[in-house]
Amino acid sequence: MPTPKTPQDQFTFPKTSITVRRMGYGAMRLAGSHSWGPPNDPENAVAVLREVIASGVNHIDTADMYGPHVVNQLIKKALHPYPAGLTIVTKVGARRLGERKVEPGYSREQLTEEVHDNLRNLGVDVLDVVNLRVGKPLMPIGASIEEPLNILLELKEQGLIRHLGVSNVTPGQVAEATKMTDIVCVQNLYNVTNREDDSLIDSLVEEGIAYVPYFPLGGFTPLQSSILDDAAKTLGVSPMQIALAWVLQRSPNMLLIPGTSSIEHLHENLAAATITIPAEIVSKLDAMSASQLTI
Repeated sequence: MPTPKTPQDQFTFPKTSITVRRMGYGAMRLAGSHSWGPPNDPENAVAVLREVIASGVNHIDTADMYGPHVVNQLIKKALHPYPAGLTIVTKVGARRLGERKVEPGYSREQLTEEVHDNLRNLGVDVLDVVNLRVGKPLMPIGASIEEPLNILLELKEQGLIRHLGVSNVTPGQVAEATKMTDIVCVQNLYNVTNREDDSLIDSLVEEGIAYVPYFPLGGFTPLQSSILDDAAKTLGVSPMQIALAWVLQRSPNMLLIPGTSSIEHLHENLAAATITIPAEIVSKLDAMSASQLTI
């Protein structure tokens, strides 16, 4: 991954000294199927993580519920003691009971346990950034997040968390959170065909808050479209690189965390940060809709 040449290649979280490259890495795929259990090849997972750092990435997204515990333990094994400048962002609020079973974990006891699990398995004394994960199936869409966020604020005051973010939230919940404390990032579903957050993203740009889209390549059902294919052919890159580059060009507060368990795909993802999509192709991608996807 080339060294950033301009400030636009980097982002500083609001009211912090944390500056990260806008192309990061999401560690969820290092666990087993649907982020449950260990990977088939733990040593490969360690190798991928070390290549992430060797490639210049300084922003890793994780959660102790991945596995559970598995991914954070792999991160610790591969990277501890952590290199200077690395920011690890984790999330709490969800508890894994099986491959396809998740339950909310918002009580004081549960959130405290989740924070301590992250601390222990990552091998750190304080967590850089903790996102409160809400939304379905954990709580009704748009429900108040005041109570669990207050608990995380108490844990922050205890010195266990440096900064807070929110995940899978509505604009109303973002407004509620920012009235309570400084929020450094919002992590929601967003990609070239899922753009319900367009207005929210624009408002966050004005506030200087990072927007971190999860599933920028479609998640467990990867994006497929003739429009992406045509754009990729024109520019001589892959369709997934086009999808990542489009999101990165969408706004200056966009931080990408594409995940992979393959070093080859890691390099392909990171190379998307060097792609500039011409305006005429951007217009075609902007006009895409979910109906133009092929599964």
